[in-house]
Amino acid sequence: MVFKRLLGAIGVGGPSVDTVLDGGAVVPGGMLTGRVWLKGGSAAVEVEHIGLDLLARVEAEHEEGESEGAVVFERFTLGGGFRLGAEEEREVPFAVPLPWETPVTELYGQPLGIVLGVRTEVGVAGARDKGDLDPLAVGPLPVQEAVLEALGQLGFGFRSADLEYGRIGGTGQQLPFYQEVELTPAPQYAHAVQEVELTFLASPTGLEVVLEADKRGGPYSSGQDALARFTVRHEDTHALDWNSEVDGWIRQLIAHRESYGTHAAYGHGEHYGEQYYGEHHHGSPHHGGDHDGHHRSGPGLGTAVAAGAAGLAVGVVGGMVAAEVCDEIGDFFEGDEEDGGDGGDED
Repeated sequence: MVFKRLLGAIGVGGPSVDTVLDGGAVVPGGMLTGRVWLKGGSAAVEVEHIGLDLLARVEAEHEEGESEGAVVFERFTLGGGFRLGAEEEREVPFAVPLPWETPVTELYGQPLGIVLGVRTEVGVAGARDKGDLDPLAVGPLPVQEAVLEALGQLGFGFRSADLEYGRIGGTGQQLPFYQEVELTPAPQYAHAVQEVELTFLASPTGLEVVLEADKRGGPYSSGQDALARFTVRHEDTHALDWNSEVDGWIRQLIAHRESYGTHAAYGHGEHYGEQYYGEHHHGSPHHGGDHDGHHRSGPGLGTAVAAGAAGLAVGVVGGMVAAEVCDEIGDFFEGDEEDGGDGGDED
């Protein structure tokens, strides 16, 4: 075992740590598993605690413009209260649940430009050291993938994805930030909207899908944004005709584009000028035009996103080279720590 990080805050000759995550992407709400390896230094020490933080690179909008920062969005205590002998090696296995709203970082193995990290903290003799940092890969839930595939089959394209600090009013959002996937409109909707933004808010029971569409401004009107929220259950993944379902969502959103000012404002993050046009729930399985009840086959947005996100490998989308993700996550979070905050205690 190669220990890649000495616990510098504990002093020369102190222990070292290496966190190894089990291979493959985890899904929101799933279990993150792995092990923390500790190796004793030149003398025995008392390990008071071992903690694990989940961090995200998040963008924030404010009056001066935009900024980025690291947010700790979950913390776990893995163990502690034991003596680590000189040169002793000890393994601490763990299995911790990811929050259901954990952002999706990849689709079909292609990174989306979302930066998440797992940071290990070890406390020894009154000193705490953020000793190890690893990138976290998260794939979509089946119901999320079904929505993305349907959007692609309808003709939407992947533009980019990011994390926005703030809350979406009227939803069950739990984390202090949300993920936005920006899509180019399908040809049949291009006359009405310039862009559609998609946000997933997963929970143990299902998925809230928030769609935001900007309104194209004409010679006698200005462009505005509109929001709509729809809920589906996890068991709906194989019960719905997703092409018909998602097409209905988009049409409902666009159909109300002339209704600005007649509904209550619906705050999306820190933007309160947008309008909310109602919500749609599934109380029972609904079947669309396909008699087998499954969404139609063929390349969808999952495929389109993967193809579009493949541009990350050559720096086309998001300005981030896939091979540099590991280095970037370390540089970003460590740089943020030097600035003196991780945002984890903010709401």
